[in-house]
Amino acid sequence: MKKSKQFFMVPYFLWIALFVVAPLLLILYQSLTDGQGHFTIQNYLTYGSSSVYLKMSLNSLWYAFLITVITLLISYPAAYILSRLKHQQLWLLLIILPTWINLLLKAYAFIGLFSRAGAVNHFLMFIGIGPKQILFSDFSFLLVASYIEIPFMILPIYNAIVQLDPALPNASRDLGASPWQTFRLVTFPLTLSGVKAGVQAVFIPSLSLFMLTRLIGGNRVITLGTAIEEHFLTTMNWGMGSTIGVILIVMMFVIMILTNDRKKKRREVLDDEKATH
Repeated sequence: MKKSKQFFMVPYFLWIALFVVAPLLLILYQSLTDGQGHFTIQNYLTYGSSSVYLKMSLNSLWYAFLITVITLLISYPAAYILSRLKHQQLWLLLIILPTWINLLLKAYAFIGLFSRAGAVNHFLMFIGIGPKQILFSDFSFLLVASYIEIPFMILPIYNAIVQLDPALPNASRDLGASPWQTFRLVTFPLTLSGVKAGVQAVFIPSLSLFMLTRLIGGNRVITLGTAIEEHFLTTMNWGMGSTIGVILIVMMFVIMILTNDRKKKRREVLDDEKATH
């Protein structure tokens, strides 16, 4: 039985080795070599001493932070309301459905909506405001990116709320706590694991967005993802592009460590120990 389990794990380990470990090693190698293949740390020195790359890094963190905050402010109330509705599976399906549509198609749909001759500007003219430059702005980029990431924030928060024992908020109210106190001191802390999982699912991909910065931001939004695309496809400076990729991977690991739910893991370990005893 044990040998059969190990046999079925072989494809999994092959997939991880070929499509995760090997690309990471290749990126690391490219970042530590020059055009002739000689070992160098010049790419990292250039990155660390350049104000342009520093600004790109701060922009990436800032936009990822804004997208995460916007999606969290929308997703937590939505998940809370969803957990109290009938036909929850149907509503969940409607939330998940947009993720089945290709990102490029969604981006072009928003281009049609936000363009000068788009539906949004037609509505603005109808109510007497007049056409506005909506596309190729920070507002349009944040709106579209938040729309795309919202399902990935709602689902973990919804799961955490559904798993919450309803007796705990009820006990809080019975003891005289107001609805706000119950939410602040009971509901939110006990569903924080879902919030952390949602932050990971939104913040980390938002660090490396580049397609939306091109199509929706119109190059007004410059991030590390945009720089990687530029170095690999335009300037052909693979060493610098790989260096920025390594920096992004380090940022992602830091975010994962900061948002890691250690308390939940500790509870799971304790529950497993109790079950064995």
